[in-house]
Amino acid sequence: MSITAPTYLFYDIETSGLSKPFDQVFQFAAIRTDLNLNEISRHEIWIKLKPDVIPSPLASITHQISLESLKNGQTEYQAMREIHALLNIPGTISIGYNTLTFDDEFLRFSFYRNLLTPYTHQYANNCSRMDLYPMTVMFYLFQQPSPLEWPMKDGAPSLKLEKISSLNKLATGQAHNAMTDVEATLELAKRFQKEPAMWNYLSGYFQKKTDEERQTKLPKVNFSNHQTAPTGLLVLPKLGTKFLYQAPVLGLGQHYHYKNQYGWLRLDLPELSNATLDNLSDKTFVVQKKLGEVGFLLPYQEKYQTHIKKDRLAIAQKNIKFLLENPILFNGIKEYWGHFKYPNYPNTDVQAGLYQSDFWTPLETRQIQAFHHAINPADKYQALLKINNLVIQTLGQRILARDFPEFSNGSLQENYLTHQKNIYSHDLADRPIDFMGKKQYGLADFQADFQTAEKRELDSKQKNLLAELQIYLQEKLAPKLTPGHSF
Repeated sequence: MSITAPTYLFYDIETSGLSKPFDQVFQFAAIRTDLNLNEISRHEIWIKLKPDVIPSPLASITHQISLESLKNGQTEYQAMREIHALLNIPGTISIGYNTLTFDDEFLRFSFYRNLLTPYTHQYANNCSRMDLYPMTVMFYLFQQPSPLEWPMKDGAPSLKLEKISSLNKLATGQAHNAMTDVEATLELAKRFQKEPAMWNYLSGYFQKKTDEERQTKLPKVNFSNHQTAPTGLLVLPKLGTKFLYQAPVLGLGQHYHYKNQYGWLRLDLPELSNATLDNLSDKTFVVQKKLGEVGFLLPYQEKYQTHIKKDRLAIAQKNIKFLLENPILFNGIKEYWGHFKYPNYPNTDVQAGLYQSDFWTPLETRQIQAFHHAINPADKYQALLKINNLVIQTLGQRILARDFPEFSNGSLQENYLTHQKNIYSHDLADRPIDFMGKKQYGLADFQADFQTAEKRELDSKQKNLLAELQIYLQEKLAPKLTPGHSF
């Protein structure tokens, strides 16, 4: 029986590395609850190491998942279909700790390369997303009395989940095990729900309509040329402990090309007062925020400024005055950042091209469903041949070559072997690139991270994991190594 009532799906992933387009999920864990956080079901999925992924030693000693244990896992294609179905059950609110910044986008690329809709879990069938990390920041800054003890180091908070969990005894078990982290996240949510007014208020920020309404109510400043701009206090985890996760900002409005983004100009940086129309890229710092996502905007009022040092408040006030006196410059800032585009890399590998690809047409969606519904790989291949979109064809061919090795097709397997050789090439120029122009993790990266990992204080299990990785690469490279080369 399918679940139709609204539910939370608390989840976490452990991965082979940090590259969202190229690395893979090793472990997925989730606990589904009702809206009162009563557990309904648990899910844990393990995924085999793909032949086109070189695992990071630094990731390995963190999550401590052995390659041997993954041999009994599912193929990525099987696993992603199962995970995709869980996140897309009607009414699902997917939630985790720092999920919107990392896990959600990681899964988005994983769905995409396995020909699953990358975005439907965000909006379709009353599905939506939340993230407990920015909520934790808000509880730290503004909730009194606090529902937690806060781990501190050198006078600054550490809001890492494992630190909070250990100090507050949220969960037992190894940190960075996905199920342990999910249990800790769920317990954290239970602590926060004991403050229902704060919980409900923060939950509203993940609803686009509510987030937009709150932004429209922010106080505005008026320029002499009849322009207006909202002022706010942006609470954003990536601003870090140096700024206690917050900064005064001035709204620049909707981006001209990325319609789901809104620009917010930081006011607390002294270089802003030296800005001219010729140096905007160096003297202005803008956060592009999406509605309903990470980044909470509060009114720029005294009651919310208690954690901002006086010198930063003075800089912000000076910069507001400077901009009000230079409305043409402010308009230039709006135009510059409103038209700013990320560079386009035409050689982006097909599996990293999510943001460069058009949405699938209704016909293509039906054809992809035929591919998924086909039972055996030969029928899947025939379904692919009916699709004119070369990107979809290539992604489908990689699925067949990677996760259905029993399917024999010479050119398909040959293309996939060439793809693997490029990843393992000692020539940097051969390696695939992602949508930001960054090369896929390769042998040189592995060697550098391996040396870094060896210098850390490691227990016997972590040392064995490094040895396992070393043996794995030696065996994989043995037929290809040439004199003078090592991994």
